[in-house]
Amino acid sequence: MKTPSTYNRHRIALSVAVLSGASAIAGTAHAQAFYLQEQAARAAGRAFSGETADTGAASLWWNPAAIAGIDRAEATVSASAILPSGDVIDNGTAIRRPGGTFAPVGGSARSRDPINKGVLPSGAIAVPLGDRLAVGLAVTSPYSFTTDYPGDSWARYSADRTYLRTFDIQPSAAIAVTDWLRVGGAVNVEHVEASLGNALPNLSAALADGNQTLKGDGWDVGWSAGFQMHNDWATVGVSYKSAIEHTLKGDLTVSGLLGPLATQNRSLNGVEARFYTPAQIMVGGRFKVSDALTLNAQTIRYTWEKFDAIRLGAPVNAAIPENYRSTWSYAGGFDYLVSPRLTLRAGVQRALTPTRDGERDARVPDSNRWNYAVGGSFDVTPNFTIDAAANYVDFADTTIDRRTAAYAGTAAQTPILVNGRLENAKAVVLSLGGRVRF
Repeated sequence: MKTPSTYNRHRIALSVAVLSGASAIAGTAHAQAFYLQEQAARAAGRAFSGETADTGAASLWWNPAAIAGIDRAEATVSASAILPSGDVIDNGTAIRRPGGTFAPVGGSARSRDPINKGVLPSGAIAVPLGDRLAVGLAVTSPYSFTTDYPGDSWARYSADRTYLRTFDIQPSAAIAVTDWLRVGGAVNVEHVEASLGNALPNLSAALADGNQTLKGDGWDVGWSAGFQMHNDWATVGVSYKSAIEHTLKGDLTVSGLLGPLATQNRSLNGVEARFYTPAQIMVGGRFKVSDALTLNAQTIRYTWEKFDAIRLGAPVNAAIPENYRSTWSYAGGFDYLVSPRLTLRAGVQRALTPTRDGERDARVPDSNRWNYAVGGSFDVTPNFTIDAAANYVDFADTTIDRRTAAYAGTAAQTPILVNGRLENAKAVVLSLGGRVRF
């Protein structure tokens, strides 16, 4: 049985977690919120406008039906260098310690490039089993990022360092039911590793900040299904990737608290956090205008409302509201066959953020964006193709304005009125890949 003092310690630990735990698995990415779409260099070259309707292992992540009816085994591997930049700027964030009045939070008022640069690998293989049936395997990392804010950043109480890696293993099977209809299904096995930290205010502004770190990992399962309809001049694809409920188990460490808060320095083991990543409903088409030119179009509905809260289990036992909204992305592009060995492509994508004004914090500086892409493929041999792409992602300026409190619900409650801006945010993404047939 918990004593009153033990219960109060858990209350303090809970309020500490609530301060930053809501962003444990989020950050600025290049499709929407914390989803990364750079899973094939071929796709990146046309701004991800034709993947649900295209064929082969390179489209397996988007639609398991893509491998039905292939006549040879094929494999693809890609790597994307993601180079983001931007400024997270204080616009008057205030803090009120117990017994005091609201005062500036202090610290460096501008954090430059808090989202780390990185390389995102991906790959897939598909093997035919007869004329109509094929099996495949895709390995991707759809939710991954790292952010680092300086220790003296104005945003330190809601974001310090955040690390997320998701590894998705997708075994798939597909069949060409008729000459024009292809159907496929897959299982998505995902492993998630997450770590986040943030500063904690002591009761006096003259004291150095404390610190909190939350780490965890876990395995979870979802599924994908889709179909494609083909004729001589058009292909239409429809696919669905399920939402996945992730369960992470790990540790919460609190240190550096002084004075009356010093008793809250501790390590809690076995902390459990549950959250959903969204389902995706994808519809796309590829339309052959001439022997050389193919037009592509694709739209995706993301059910981000599933990410409504992060639910913390024992010994914390709380739900942290997130209140994301479901949104869309829209893309159009083309492939142009310059010669039998060279294909050029380009595209534009518009993606809307699921974060809401009034609920956006420095760990999730997400906004609406445009993605402009160019790329190409070159057949080095009849069995080996190199794909390359360059993307420029332009993020809209937006507010960072989620209000929170450290030690909420206790005598030490410390409200923090976050008031900031995301400005000049952009990303350059360079992708290179290869496809081999054997």
